[in-house]
Amino acid sequence: MKAAIGSVFVVAVLVAGPVSMHAAVPQTAAVKPADSTLDERIEQRIGKDPSLKKHDIKVSVDSGVATLTGTVQSQAERRKATQLATITGVTRVDNQIVVDPTTKGTSGTIEKTKEGAKKVGEKTKEGAEKVGEKTKEGLSKTGEVITDAWITSRVHSKFVGEDLLKGSDINVDTNDHIVTLKGTVMSAAARARAVAEAKEVEGVHRVIDQLTIGPKK
Repeated sequence: MKAAIGSVFVVAVLVAGPVSMHAAVPQTAAVKPADSTLDERIEQRIGKDPSLKKHDIKVSVDSGVATLTGTVQSQAERRKATQLATITGVTRVDNQIVVDPTTKGTSGTIEKTKEGAKKVGEKTKEGAEKVGEKTKEGLSKTGEVITDAWITSRVHSKFVGEDLLKGSDINVDTNDHIVTLKGTVMSAAARARAVAEAKEVEGVHRVIDQLTIGPKK
């Protein structure tokens, strides 16, 4: 009787065939590049592009989303920046670059500003004092004088196209480089984003948050 049982077991094993060992081996997920690595790659690509390297374009990658800020001369340059930022590991490109045909790039504009300041310094004392009043507020990376009006304009431009701020009604007021945000936003996340975007603008010393959460009035 034991021999018969043993025979049945052998037959069962032969019919079932060998057990596959591959099913027990877990599949290894693809390693996703770190945000800092993606940030560095995008900056290198933009820095090597002849049309974009003259502009001050900032790159920030968060959870695979690449955010681009800065100023360029044309829509073609803006689109080129998006293309260069679209690399493996980036899930979405949030292009917040402002198109300003009057901008001439970082290096060229600053050199011209220095040359102009030197010529002004050679003029009358009264003229030099007037220039001093204008330039004491500092220059932006693109060579523009950072005034309260300039800051207000740049803060507004940062809000344009920001998904979290859609449906918001935000008033920006700048006094002595201190930005005050008033109005309504749709969520706490939108409120935090508005404050963060305002702080990133050159020349801003402090941001006063007077925003409220709720529907646009």
